Amino acid sequence: MLVSALLTSLAINSGLCVLFFVLYSILRKQPSNYEVYIPRLLAEGSSKRRSRFNLERLIPSPGWVRRAWKLSEEDLLSSSGLDAVVYMRIITFCLKVFSLAGIIGIFIILPVNCSGTALQTIDFTDFSNNSLDVFSISNIESGSQRLWIHFCAVYIVTGFVCYLLYYEYNYISSQRTAYFYSSKPQPHQFTILVRGIPVSAGSTVSESVENFFKEYYPSTYLSHIVIRRTNKLRSLINDGTKLYRRLLHLQSDPNQEKYKRLRLFGSKVDLVDHYGKQLEDIEENLRLKRSEVTSAGDEIRAAFVSFNSRYGAAIPFHMQLSTNPTNWIAEQAPEPDDVFWPFFSTSFIKRWIYKLVVVVACILLTILFLIPVVLVQGLTNLSQLEIWFPILKGILTITFVSEVITGYLPSLILQLFLKIAPPIMEFLSSIQGYISHSEIEKSACTKVLWFSIWNIFFATVFSGSVLYQINIFLDPKNIPGKLAVAVPAQASFFIAYVVTSGWTSTSSELFQIIPLLCSLIKRPFSKSTDDFQVPYMQYHREIPRILLFALLGITYFFLAPLILPFLLVYLCLAYIIYRNQFMNVYEAKYETAGKFWPTVHNSMIFSLVLMQIIAMGIFALKKVSLASTFSAPLIVLTLLFNEYCRKRFLPNFTSYSAEALIKKDRGDQDDATMGEFFDSLTTAYQDPAMLPVRYSESADNLNEPLISSLEIRG
Repeated sequence: MLVSALLTSLAINSGLCVLFFVLYSILRKQPSNYEVYIPRLLAEGSSKRRSRFNLERLIPSPGWVRRAWKLSEEDLLSSSGLDAVVYMRIITFCLKVFSLAGIIGIFIILPVNCSGTALQTIDFTDFSNNSLDVFSISNIESGSQRLWIHFCAVYIVTGFVCYLLYYEYNYISSQRTAYFYSSKPQPHQFTILVRGIPVSAGSTVSESVENFFKEYYPSTYLSHIVIRRTNKLRSLINDGTKLYRRLLHLQSDPNQEKYKRLRLFGSKVDLVDHYGKQLEDIEENLRLKRSEVTSAGDEIRAAFVSFNSRYGAAIPFHMQLSTNPTNWIAEQAPEPDDVFWPFFSTSFIKRWIYKLVVVVACILLTILFLIPVVLVQGLTNLSQLEIWFPILKGILTITFVSEVITGYLPSLILQLFLKIAPPIMEFLSSIQGYISHSEIEKSACTKVLWFSIWNIFFATVFSGSVLYQINIFLDPKNIPGKLAVAVPAQASFFIAYVVTSGWTSTSSELFQIIPLLCSLIKRPFSKSTDDFQVPYMQYHREIPRILLFALLGITYFFLAPLILPFLLVYLCLAYIIYRNQFMNVYEAKYETAGKFWPTVHNSMIFSLVLMQIIAMGIFALKKVSLASTFSAPLIVLTLLFNEYCRKRFLPNFTSYSAEALIKKDRGDQDDATMGEFFDSLTTAYQDPAMLPVRYSESADNLNEPLISSLEIRG
């Protein structure tokens, strides 16, 4: 990619970022946009709509930046939970890493790269038409002693990253424990989920659960709730909810047409009366379906089992309950609001088959995604594009068009295609048998991360070389050499990708394009200003993007350090924007207490090892064999460090220690509200579809809801 193409991409994305910032500073002040830009504050009652017009609304102001900067970690923890703290610490972790790497890369490595003579001398009179390769390690001639500077940089950055990883793992682990100690008694702390319950002839699932736990855990067992098939009930309740909202809107807006033809040649009907009768029918169907569901035949061989102490719940969770490991499978229960009720495929073999199907689906999706990757690679090569589309030959000769196509369009297309990955991965994770929304998102986060690494990094780097030489994977000795050739050649593309995907997407997160458009479309049809939902942060979509950029930065800091300033700008934008979003937009839907961090740690270790393998290949390619040899121990040391961290910290992220559980239980002994808590615990995991639904007898009575609040909270 030419310098001019990159400058064009930089100019376009910088302009978009500035435009988004200015528009946000104005639109956020308009009362009609409060549900888009400060929905959390509206829901909490911290902010109210102002009806008076004043000129200050039309003047952009940076006050929100100052407020976001001043937000402390304690305030973030109390308002948004530990997951939000971990997310912001991922950003600050990357800022620390790339600040040091940037100092080394820009002020030491970059001048060394530019002083090389392996490539043609730069013609500064035509600088924009030169390749960025002159700023990369490719410009260092083979056998040059200056490559030892790159070698030392690899060691320094590896040591610094490992130090920060240890510090962050230790800090977040201690925060998890502190968060647990400070929390009030929660139902999931006293409850486990048991699957694969064996049922003898003439007995029910409920009786089997009660007999088993009363026999083996008589002193700690409290109660249980058997799971039932309620998919049909949920469908009816969703229909009733939509109908109720439609009727409520019809009655609250006097301008709405109350009479309408439901068929082409039918007579007009009273919509209020019509919807009321439909609600009565839904209520009757719910009664019939619920009576069917409560029969023993619709019991699923799974149950939430509650105990009278946290330690009492931990014992069966950590032990094999049956001599047959496929029966009585216990796992920690999620928060009641976090339960994914359609999850239950309790058969051990079914869940195993579903996991296999998901693996195959992920592989097929990865292969199919190579199509847009090949398209992107064609756009970066104008000569190849002219061969594919001869009709465009005249247009491609226009300088600005060629610069936009090669510098901006490829990364934009790749970014648009990549947006389909998170919802697909979330769906695939949902059929694997996970019992909670948070576990589904955590699994989807890992899938999206490795999908992005393969399809954005490896597929882009290897297209045209390794994709046509599959035998490279059969001979691991050649991998470092192939990486050493292919990775530096794509430096300019990844710089443009950081600018397009990083700067623009982060700025659009602030601008909230999709919610704003939806609000503008719905506004003429809805007179109610209070009918909005507070969104929650979708970590499985945002964390993989940061980790992909971290991989690019760690990999390229010594190959093409010019990428580092662009990464630092992205991280600074993300730091301010997401703190603002946590303050004003997103609320905590459920809490994993920092369980995303092990995924972050593993990704960073992978990035370090990949960088070290590339360094080995580069030094061997440049005929500095001693540096290549001395890079090998660094890989071993990094993997040993990872193993130590896995043994030292990972158990704290899977469960809490007996010490912590017993201390917490003892602290609750003097709590007078525990009796009331245990009473509520017996019904905490009741399926929402089994809760009573109440309809109003009179459709005109707006003070009495047609459907219970429990059913319309979504």
